[in-house]
This record gives sequence, structure tokens and C-alpha cells, in this order.
Amino acid sequence: MEPFIEYILQFGHLNKQQIDLIMSKATTLELRKDEFYWKAGKMVRQIGFITEGVLRVYYYTNSGEENTRYFVDENHLILDGPMYEGEYIPSEYLQAITDCKIVVFSKNNWQEIGETIVGWEVIIQKIMAKHHREKLERRSELVSQDATTRYLDFIEQFPTLANRVPLSFIASYLGITQSSLSRIRKNIR
Repeated sequence: MEPFIEYILQFGHLNKQQIDLIMSKATTLELRKDEFYWKAGKMVRQIGFITEGVLRVYYYTNSGEENTRYFVDENHLILDGPMYEGEYIPSEYLQAITDCKIVVFSKNNWQEIGETIVGWEVIIQKIMAKHHREKLERRSELVSQDATTRYLDFIEQFPTLANRVPLSFIASYLGITQSSLSRIRKNIR
């Protein structure tokens, strides 16, 4: 819980009463490797914040192929899609790659926090803007680079993920085959 509070405080000020309210509304969820935080087609009913572990967002193409869109690691808020108010039914899967610990809020508790704490929405908007920028920066560079450069940039941007994420997921994220990734890794050593 403490990492979540520390993270939130980077984006705005909260007093002790507000922090106590937030902590009283949260629970901790432990996901084991390969378990899902959410599945495509199933309504999402919670907001989360990863304190330990790595998740991946992926989808299936029309031909049944798995494509990794991005990875979510520590200190990231998991909102339920473009709008975290109302119902959200994702078209993608969010699955634990490693064992994970996630601070979780039910939608009702999250909404109550927003209605009680003045400035909460501004804090969340700042966090969402930061995450959105990060996501765009990660993906936009991949489009114009060759496979080796993409991998080297991945290693530079995510030094801790390279050893925690299976090569097949990294290859999928980079848009290359696993055998191509193995060749690239062999050539740069």
C-alpha cells in the first residue's frame, strides 16, 4: 500500500485523513504468474496499481496469433480502458508474466474517493497523462526502426524487463519472430 501512496503524492498533496481514506478503501490482490487481471469480453470491475511484478496486455489477431501490445510493471496504475467510469469490457487480455502484487479498489470505492477528496481527479488526470505519454513514446519509436534498433531501445528503456519477460513476449512486442530476436541477441553480444 505504501508504494501506492508514495506514487500518488508525486502528483499532488494529500493530508493524513485523505491518505487514511484511500488506504481504507484498498485491498491487495496477488496474481500468480499466468493468471489474468482481466480477460477480453469480461467486464472490468476494479482499478489497480502494481507494486510488484509485470503484466502484459495482449490480443489475438484474426488469424489467432497472439500480439503483445505493451507491458505494465511496478508503479503503474491500471485503469479500465479509456474511461474508468461506467462499464468497460476490454477487447484485450491483461495477464501476469511474473507473480504480482496489486493494490486494488472496487469501482464504488474509487468513485467514493473521487467524490470525497478535493483534487483527486486532477491527480489521476496527471497520472493518466504521464502513462499515456510513456505508452506513446514506447510504441511510436518501434514503427520506424529496424529490428536490432528496436531491441536495443527496448533494453535501454526497460533494462529490468529484459530479464523478467519471456523472449516470445518481447519478440511479439517488437513485431518480430522469436528466432529473429535470438539472432539479434547473439549478434550484439
